[in-house]
Amino acid sequence: MRLIIVLVTALLSMISHAASTWSEVEQQAKGQTVYFNAWAGADNINAYIRWAGEQVEQRYGVKLEHVKINDTANVVSRILAEKVSGRTNGGSVDLMWVNGENFRALKEAKLLYGPYSQHLPNMALTDENNPALLYDFTLPVDGYESPWGGAQLTFYHDSKRLPQAPKSMAKLLSYLEKQPGLFTYPVPPSFYGATFIKQALLETISDSEQLYQPVNKQTFDKVTAGLWAYLDKLHPLMWRRGQSFPSGSGQMQQLLNDGELSIAFSFNPNDPAAAIEQGLLPDSVRSYVHQSGTVGNTHFLAIPFNSDSSAAAMVVANFMLSPEAQARKADLAYWGDPTVLALDKLSNEQQQLFAKQQGNSASLSAADRANVRGEPHATWVALLEAEWLRRYSR
Repeated sequence: MRLIIVLVTALLSMISHAASTWSEVEQQAKGQTVYFNAWAGADNINAYIRWAGEQVEQRYGVKLEHVKINDTANVVSRILAEKVSGRTNGGSVDLMWVNGENFRALKEAKLLYGPYSQHLPNMALTDENNPALLYDFTLPVDGYESPWGGAQLTFYHDSKRLPQAPKSMAKLLSYLEKQPGLFTYPVPPSFYGATFIKQALLETISDSEQLYQPVNKQTFDKVTAGLWAYLDKLHPLMWRRGQSFPSGSGQMQQLLNDGELSIAFSFNPNDPAAAIEQGLLPDSVRSYVHQSGTVGNTHFLAIPFNSDSSAAAMVVANFMLSPEAQARKADLAYWGDPTVLALDKLSNEQQQLFAKQQGNSASLSAADRANVRGEPHATWVALLEAEWLRRYSR
């Protein structure tokens, strides 16, 4: 009996300590400013971050400054330069939107604060056993990132111009042989361009399992030979004969809306549906994934090692994981970015925040959303981009 009392007392003490610890984090965060470095390539995303900033300032006394960036790699280089120069505090970045190759670079160079995500109360609302939250491009997260949203390569087409979607790389090539000029993709190292290349590699390689191991430079040429042969055939059939490429997903969307393309793609499964809601695409647009699945991952938030506002950054990251913030982000009217929360862990009231949302005819089916292929190991990215540029840049 005495042992049981001791154990219960110890457990209650641990719970009380955890609560007071987070309370102390919130207290420390008051009055701090968080310089949040995040991609700024879409108006709806920028608007969402503004809303989040208003919320954390009202609720927690934290000021959120959106530092608008085009390339996360530049932010990584800046943080590394600060470390090399001995700037171990007062860093220029307090929170950043990151994943994949950039996370690997940050982690390997010991540029991250943490581990911290296990201390966020709202992490309890996620599925702690979900590999998509535990690994980032096969690299263990180890608490140095907190999940923010889900993503999956999603193709979409104008069903009036193209009734039947080509649901593989091979079928896409066959379609363009008959109807050239109606597809394109951005130049890497654009994230969208790099993702399209990885998808093509997954569909042209005989043994895709080797892509989930660190790249072998000695066998790289042999392993990727099918990819380059495919792109050699594809490029002359693309928009402007592959002589120029779009800047990103926004331009692809505009080209499809203008009728210059019949197929485009995004890395947000809800982008086409949201664009229809916003009047940016016709309601004849439909989304699809390839029959073998498409690349998917989770995007995260990370705190640099030399942030003076790490407490406030944790408060922001925790708010971004709240059911209210996740539901608004998943809503097509605001962003349409899929949630990372486990809905079965939410209260009935919290679940209603998501249940109220309606999809449209361009929303992916549940089966398509489940048809996901993992990201190749992060070490593949740099070599793929370098070889693409060597072969095709002008």
